Amino acid sequence: MSSAQQAPRGRFITLEGIDGAGKSTHLAFIHDWLSRHDVDAVFTREPGGTPLGEQVRALLLAPQTQVSLDAETLLAFASRQQHIADVIEPALSQGRWLVSDRFTDSTYAFQGGGRGVPFERIRALEDWVQRGLQPDLTLLFDLPLEVAAGRMSGTRQLDRFEQEAADFHQRVREAYLKRAAAEPGRFAVLDASRGIADIQVDIAGHLQTLLERG
Repeated sequence: MSSAQQAPRGRFITLEGIDGAGKSTHLAFIHDWLSRHDVDAVFTREPGGTPLGEQVRALLLAPQTQVSLDAETLLAFASRQQHIADVIEPALSQGRWLVSDRFTDSTYAFQGGGRGVPFERIRALEDWVQRGLQPDLTLLFDLPLEVAAGRMSGTRQLDRFEQEAADFHQRVREAYLKRAAAEPGRFAVLDASRGIADIQVDIAGHLQTLLERG
């Protein structure tokens, strides 16, 4: 197939939010919506998405893991580079849509906002690893900390990030909202404290808009 005959590049969607925002519930809805609209899509996650990424995920989320701030950030981007090379870019170049549960905005929010890693350091790694790759649409599920904490209470053992204090999660939320305000063309901020049906009406609207862009 010549370059003129290649399929149009696929769309890249990411889901973001503080822990307890309900992303997993809405991923299933997005999967069903895209299937009903005959969109060929790949679903993945970060950290994760590749064998290397899943190993990094297990390490970073384990409550007993002790790691420096810089090492934590570098591990996130090492996993991301493999993810882009093995999963994201191949799917997009084939014209498939790619839906990822978290991407680089999580690093800005958790490592940058939550942990205090300088944003310029994260940006340098982003430029190196992504080489201009950015999502077409980022759905940010936002809700008050007390609501998120209530959803997670007693459901399962909390991971290393979920166990952090409330002020950590508040900084994460604020970092997300600042990024959304800085990039309104990419972000859609959804009030995740509402009922599931109301949220999914909004999600469907954003997906329809992206689909109509061709």
